Amino acid sequence: MDLEEDIPKNHLVRVVNAAVNRLDYSIFDAAYPGGGSDSYHSKMLTIVIIYAYTQRIYSSRRIAKAVRENIPFM
Repeated sequence: MDLEEDIPKNHLVRVVNAAVNRLDYSIFDAAYPGGGSDSYHSKMLTIVIIYAYTQRIYSSRRIAKAVRENIPFM
C-alpha cells in the first residue's frame, strides 16, 4: 500500500514537507554529536511537529497517536 496515493496533491502536509525540505540543516547536523541509539532524522521530526501544530495538536502523546493513526502524519 502506497500512502502517497491517499494524500491529495494540494494537501497541507505536502506544503509543509516541501518547505522543510528546502531548509539548510547543517546547523542541526553540527549540533548533534551522534552516539547512542539511532535517532529519527531531524527533517522528518520537524515536518511532523510543524504539521501537528497546524492541526492544533501540541501534546507529544497526541502527536504520537496521530502518527500511528492518521495517514497524513505517516
